[in-house]
Amino acid sequence: MDLVVGKRLVIELKAIEKILPIHEQQTVAYLKVAKERVALLLNFNVVRMKDGGIHRVI
Repeated sequence: MDLVVGKRLVIELKAIEKILPIHEQQTVAYLKVAKERVALLLNFNVVRMKDGGIHRVI
């Protein structure tokens, strides 16, 4: 878990070729530990963030 914003949002930062299911599962585990409901999984290894760099995990 990289950041928790306002005790409401978990942000997980990555710089990898592609977001895989294991990364989403890891983020879900962080949500459970933090007892939160929403997370952003951000991948900085893309040309533009809107082209696959942002994933919302609920």
